[in-house]
Parts: sequence; structure tokens; C-alpha cells
Amino acid sequence: MNFLPLIFLWLVACSDALYFHMWETDVKCFVEEVPDETMISGKYKVELYQDATESFVAQQGVGMHVEVKDPDRKQILSKFYTNEGQFVFTTHTPGEHYICLSPNSTRWFSGGSRLRVHLNIDVGEHANDYKQIQAKEKLSELQLRVRQLIEQVDQITKEQNYQRIREERFRFTSESTNQRVLWWAVAQTCILLIVGYWQMRHLKGFFEAKKLV
Repeated sequence: MNFLPLIFLWLVACSDALYFHMWETDVKCFVEEVPDETMISGKYKVELYQDATESFVAQQGVGMHVEVKDPDRKQILSKFYTNEGQFVFTTHTPGEHYICLSPNSTRWFSGGSRLRVHLNIDVGEHANDYKQIQAKEKLSELQLRVRQLIEQVDQITKEQNYQRIREERFRFTSESTNQRVLWWAVAQTCILLIVGYWQMRHLKGFFEAKKLV
């Protein structure tokens, strides 16, 4: 089996960097589909649009509320941050996790100001700060590289297991749908037979009453 496409897609999905515009009353949500026991790290920076300079600048007092829910819509994280920060959480259930961002800036200004939010989301071992790990555990470059490779293999294994779970769910859904279609066809056939039998009895009674037979 060729795992190169899977590994390529996994490497692409491990880090998402973007920026987007929003108003102070907006809520922006992102979905990360990941296996269980996976660390997700998000770094963000909020900038406020200034009419005088016609540009976005960092503004103190413009914070961000981050809320994370698991596939069962159970809250994993709910916290207020400053205009620039980082949030980290670990998944416990495989599936789609919802990361929602909303400004908490209405206490400082009003009027629907426009914001620009820079967001970078890292998944799996990409969420680890290996420089900090190396300094804390006093690892050599070789030891650090070996650890990175081990964690990459572990993450790929988790992704493969999650894909198997998705495949099982899809197969169960397909089998359930096929079974329902089969029973619906059987029910339609039974209904047609019953209606045909009733029509034959009705016509027979009609002809007998008219003494045509």
C-alpha cells in the first residue's frame, strides 16, 4: 500500500497560517479534523484598523476569546486572551474540533471597528516547541532529531488509525443504507402484490354481481 499521498496530506494539514478580517461583534470558527490524543496549538495576533493611517495596528485592550469544542460539542477550552497570544489543548475524541474566536473589545470602544487577525494553527508534533524541549531536557541535536522522528511516526500512526475509524463508520453507514434500500424495495413489492390481489378480488366480485361470469 502506498502511504505517500496520506503522508503528504498529513504534512500539509499539520500547520495552517492565515489572516482574516472580522468585526468586533463577529465570531469566526474553524474546524480541525484530528485523531485523539493530539496536541493542537494556535498562535494569533489581533490588529485594529485605524482610519487616520488607513492601516491595521496592534492595539492594547483589544483581546480575544477562544472557545474550543470537541466532536460531541463538549467544551474543551474557554478563555480570554490579550491582543496577542497562544492557546494549546489536547484532543481526547477523534473527529472535528471547533475552534471559535470572538473579540472581547466592546468594553473599550464601540461602533463596529474592523479587526485583522493573524492565526497560525499547528497540529501534532508541530505544536511542540522543540527548542524549549531541547533546553529543558538538555538534548543533543541527534537526540532531538530522533525524538522528532519518533513523534512524527507516532502522529502518522494516529492518523492511520483515525482513517481506519472513518472507514469503518463509512462502511457501517453504507451497509445500513443498502439494507434500508433493500427493505424499502421489499416493502414496495409487498404493497404492489397486496394492491394487485385486492384489485383482482374487487373485479371478480364486480363481474359476479353483474353476472358477467
